[in-house]
Amino acid sequence: MSLHILTLDPNIAPAAEGRTLNLENTQAVDTLAFDGVTRIELQFPKFTDGRAYSQAVVLRRRGFGGDLRATGDVLIDQLLLMQRCGFSSAALRADQNPAFATRALGLIDAHYQGDVAHAPVFAREQA
Repeated sequence: MSLHILTLDPNIAPAAEGRTLNLENTQAVDTLAFDGVTRIELQFPKFTDGRAYSQAVVLRRRGFGGDLRATGDVLIDQLLLMQRCGFSSAALRADQNPAFATRALGLIDAHYQGDVAHAPVFAREQA
């Protein structure tokens, strides 16, 4: 069983070395100490369980700037929302095609709703 690691945020390089935290989706992250951590792996035990999305948003709002990786039952359909919630990489489930995943990420390039990026869409386009 091989996992395909897909980069969701080109501004954050997936951590090759360093301290990694593996968190279950039931673990509280609002007081988690992440000093010295280069990667946090958040678990999706089933694709219908979205608690890791909330964990990702909280970690990004708290200032975690390292690699935030989605692991577990990760499907292509989830990638766009993962990206908007702050995930920087994802380990696709073995039956998912990485080429299709890359294509899916490029289908929609602007969103009206807010996400973890603090700048509004019009300000991002001007940068």
